[in-house]
Amino acid sequence: MNATSLPAVEVPKSRDHKDARNDRLFRYVLTGTVIFVLVALASAALSMLWGGRHVLEAEGLRFFFSTEWNPVENRYGALVPIYGTVVTALIAMLIAVPVSFGIAFFLTEVAPRWARSPIGTAIELLAGIPSIIYGMWGLFVLVPVMTEYVTPWLNDHVGTLPVIGALFQGPPLGIGMLTAGIVLAIMVIPFISSVMREVFLTVPTRLKESAYALGSTKWEVSWDIVLPYTRSAVIGGIFLGLGRALGETMAVAFVIGNSVNFSASLLEPGTTIAALIANDFGEATETYRSALLLLGFVLFIVTFVVLAIARFMLLKLARKEGN
Repeated sequence: MNATSLPAVEVPKSRDHKDARNDRLFRYVLTGTVIFVLVALASAALSMLWGGRHVLEAEGLRFFFSTEWNPVENRYGALVPIYGTVVTALIAMLIAVPVSFGIAFFLTEVAPRWARSPIGTAIELLAGIPSIIYGMWGLFVLVPVMTEYVTPWLNDHVGTLPVIGALFQGPPLGIGMLTAGIVLAIMVIPFISSVMREVFLTVPTRLKESAYALGSTKWEVSWDIVLPYTRSAVIGGIFLGLGRALGETMAVAFVIGNSVNFSASLLEPGTTIAALIANDFGEATETYRSALLLLGFVLFIVTFVVLAIARFMLLKLARKEGN
């Protein structure tokens, strides 16, 4: 019998209805998960804001710009922990970004093939170390090094400079915002370098080989070929590490000194929002707890602003690339 004479197979209508019902159910489930995340996020932020309403009513906008933190007299200002949070995160990124780029480029272009996987795995394992271990290492290993070698050298050679000298003047305590920034940098390097490594591997081999054939060096290939091709993903990885640095608690609490007195020096003890909340929330009562909850809301806003800036930058790059 000729194949063209075979009757067409009709799909039962019940099957069409079943597929449509399953599609609607799948869409409802996905929509529900998105709504759940947004509601949970908004609820967490609003609950902290509601918990801090008493201090916000008493201090007003002064809470965000005052350096006074005096629980005895119920005077609270968030500028010192905000300053410490931003400064330690910036120090961490200034150290972590170039180091992460070097690690990623080494693993994708320079290292022997047999060594790339073991070294990459070892670096990624650093991300699994608990933050309290980093804090203990910083307190018992890094702080003595800072006290004996780094802080005196900075005081003698950098602290005498006219513009930035005030940032590097202080007693040889070892603890402070610079030490906390170094510990944070070590913590975020595995995240940023892993992202950079994966996106560098997506660069077509033909592009790099063409650049090498024209006489480009490895640095020129990385700067002129690899980075422009992957810059959107690289920026996303950098801001991922920055978000981790902004919210880190225990590692910072060990080495920053936990002082609520304002000092522009990076060698002086300071505090961050997360460290101050972790240290004092268990013993806080009434108004003090309200102030700590409001600090949590401030940290939420700071993190949200940072991620929003990252998203804006990525959209701007996408428009330039015609996407």
